[in-house]
Amino acid sequence: MTAQISKQILKLKREKGVIILAHNYQRPEVQDVADIVGDSFELALKAKHLEQDTVVFCGVHFMAESCKILAPEKTVLLPAIDAGCPLADTITAEGLRLLKAENPGIPVVTYINSSAAVKAESDYCCTSANAVKVVNVVDSETVIFAPDANLGHFVQQHTKKRLLLWDGHCITHQRVSVEEILQIKAVHEDALVIAHPECQPDVVGIADVVCSTSRMIPESRKAPGNIVIIVTEEGMLHPLKKAVPDKQFILASPKLVCRNMKKVTLELVLEAIETGKHAVDVDPVTATKAIIPLERMLAIGAGISVN
Repeated sequence: MTAQISKQILKLKREKGVIILAHNYQRPEVQDVADIVGDSFELALKAKHLEQDTVVFCGVHFMAESCKILAPEKTVLLPAIDAGCPLADTITAEGLRLLKAENPGIPVVTYINSSAAVKAESDYCCTSANAVKVVNVVDSETVIFAPDANLGHFVQQHTKKRLLLWDGHCITHQRVSVEEILQIKAVHEDALVIAHPECQPDVVGIADVVCSTSRMIPESRKAPGNIVIIVTEEGMLHPLKKAVPDKQFILASPKLVCRNMKKVTLELVLEAIETGKHAVDVDPVTATKAIIPLERMLAIGAGISVN
């Protein structure tokens, strides 16, 4: 049944001129029908320059919103319209406005894992791949960083700036513990540990490599041994195994599963292409404000001065 639906999707997307984007945390079968698989930064970059008029975004709501903001002329379909992000839900535009009022004149760097309304209140956006670079470019010795405090703590270790952190967390990455990793290391003592910076600081502290999902493939290729312990959402194992088949990958914890990412199924992808259901729209006023921090992020990535 899975193979049959996949064939239907591949045939129909060509006929309709639809492009499918999928995050690294999506189900393996969803990743396999996608045209582009990547992390938030990669997909944001691609979204801006797509030729196709319709994008099926296999991810969660804030990602589809970002795609729509960067490419407002396109139709952006979210197969699972209820796929949200608990981290993004920890902060609201009103909450960020209050924090800004308490710290007047302090620029805001907001993680891309946030709503369009929150981005609209921000000065810069960032991803886990470029958070340190973005913060270091900001022309201020103090920066408000929201909403992921774990990522903020990681950035704080790599900047001389003072960060004011919002107390938000990714519930999936927050679940994994140091003890779980050490239990695996007790059996595979030479294994390389690669962790996402959304993990808790003590987990990040024992990792050999801390990076975004986009860096996990090249870092795994460089691993001196044959075993790599992966400390991020389990969907990342699929692209890793495809790209680096000579390594053995071990998930740090069975708890590393994001239920929202898994809401997208092949059936919903097919339905989105067939019917055009679940188009994501962003209020034009909000979008006009939210595109500014996103464009600044992309400019920093391209080495263009934004100050």
